[in-house]
Amino acid sequence: MLILNEHHLRRALTRYLGHYNTARPHRGIGQLCPSQAETGPPTPIDLARHEVHRRAVLGGLINEYQIAG
Repeated sequence: MLILNEHHLRRALTRYLGHYNTARPHRGIGQLCPSQAETGPPTPIDLARHEVHRRAVLGGLINEYQIAG
């Protein structure tokens, strides 16, 4: 990603920080994201029975996936 100016840098860092704390798994806490650390892992879901949507973060540099609902 090419950062164009300070405003662009701040926006990119804010988006990444949100991803880092709510969606990215961390080894040190059992492959959970920090927002799941207190509640524990989610209940397993059979993805073959659901439609999954992809959401691009930071212009597609990172992708997040969730069940369509």
